[in-house]
Amino acid sequence: MISVDSLTKRYGAQVAVSDVSFSCPPGTVTGFLGPNGAGKSTTLRALCGLTTPTSGSAVVGGRRFRDLPNAGRTVGVLLDAGAQHAGRTGRESLRLSAAVLGVPRTRVDEVLEQVGLAGRPADKRLRQYSLGMRQRLGLATALLGDPQVLVLDEPANGLDPEGIFWMRGLLRGFADRGGTVLLSSHLLREVEAVADQLVVIAGGRIVAAGTTQELLAGSGTLVRARDRAALAAALAAAGIAVGGGSGDALVTDATADAVGEAAAAAGVVLRELRPAGGEGLEELFRSLTAGSPAGTVPAAQQVQEARA
Repeated sequence: MISVDSLTKRYGAQVAVSDVSFSCPPGTVTGFLGPNGAGKSTTLRALCGLTTPTSGSAVVGGRRFRDLPNAGRTVGVLLDAGAQHAGRTGRESLRLSAAVLGVPRTRVDEVLEQVGLAGRPADKRLRQYSLGMRQRLGLATALLGDPQVLVLDEPANGLDPEGIFWMRGLLRGFADRGGTVLLSSHLLREVEAVADQLVVIAGGRIVAAGTTQELLAGSGTLVRARDRAALAAALAAAGIAVGGGSGDALVTDATADAVGEAAAAAGVVLRELRPAGGEGLEELFRSLTAGSPAGTVPAAQQVQEARA
């Protein structure tokens, strides 16, 4: 369980986050969303013990990250896939981490296989890795201690579509086995596909939080048929109002089940039936964060804290 309670962080006169509260229960993937400078990184850094809150708390299982015994065995963290020694091989990097965590070397081969870096990629120097390979290695490092919680900042950055699909399955499987995932990403459609709940931050404050279904419930249903006029008549006969649509599509606030039943009753053949606007989360995100002030924290201050 991740719990962030009234978290506030100030850097001098600059407020990076203010009164941020949310929780991530076991068995769920939480999408943590917000524009650049909104406070996502500050929140994740506070959760992982890399910055000290001015007030409030960010804990895992009721304990601060720095108070967890052998924290990597409880929380797997990926905040910066580039923060790795370029002269080491992927296998060497993981073996060093395994020694620190106290896990057997056999675990290194297991996670290399899990993230698709087994074989020759494992023995390449990290300077030869693509960004996508670095992300996979970062995930392997996060998974190495067999943690119950994953905290990931932009883990799909640099992955190709196949890699993004693979990551979605990995995170979904982790949560379905009882794990807790907190995922920050700018790939909104991918977050929508995998997240059980969403937390949206803008200007250093939470502007929306809830289950994905709750927050996107207003998207409505989009439907297309071979005969648009016949479809419109069928929906009208069933008392279903049409609120818009472009081209040959119709959009309604009714559920997909209700629309499908109305079309079937009228003998109308459908070509498409799905939640309206495959960009439902993108539209929600824009509406919640439009015009929000960016609370960017000077990089020098973040670096100074990381070294402390």
